[in-house]
Amino acid sequence: MQRLILATLLGLSATLPLTGCVPVVVGGAATGVIMADDRRSSNAFMGDQEIEFKAAHRLREATTAADNVHVNFTSYNQRLLITGEAPSAELKARIEEIGKGVPSVKEVFNELVIAPPTSAGTRASDSYLTTKVKARFLEDKRFGANHVKVVTENGVVFLMGLVRRDEGDAAAEVAARTTGVTRVVKVFEYIN
Repeated sequence: MQRLILATLLGLSATLPLTGCVPVVVGGAATGVIMADDRRSSNAFMGDQEIEFKAAHRLREATTAADNVHVNFTSYNQRLLITGEAPSAELKARIEEIGKGVPSVKEVFNELVIAPPTSAGTRASDSYLTTKVKARFLEDKRFGANHVKVVTENGVVFLMGLVRRDEGDAAAEVAARTTGVTRVVKVFEYIN
């Protein structure tokens, strides 16, 4: 599958003139390949992106720099995961209400930690950890790597997706064995 994706992307880039349009077309092709292997409908896939955008926009409107928050919204099949840091329980609850107020959100998982925002270094480390977990998913043949979305916050890995229970357990096992992961939280929606 990886070779097919790579060959498709290389083929597309080789047939296009070398202009600023290449990244857009190649990025669109990659999105199409990912969507083809996604268990969500294309409408649900696009709806999740819209939920994330609207939640972030509403947060920006409702908070100021003085609120000192670091918040990430991740939606998968209309289930919204909120991660990051907030300075108080009151602000954590207010952010959850913002998420619940976004149209189409079916369920909210508020995993905000009451703490100062993480540093840029910690966030870079989290991005690297997410990449490591995803790479290990590609090596494991018990589940489709594209069926599991990975979010990392301060060493904690959150797993989302539409999976069978055995797939979710396998993904959690692989993530937990990845060096640097301090904890794994499953936020899966299970299918038969």
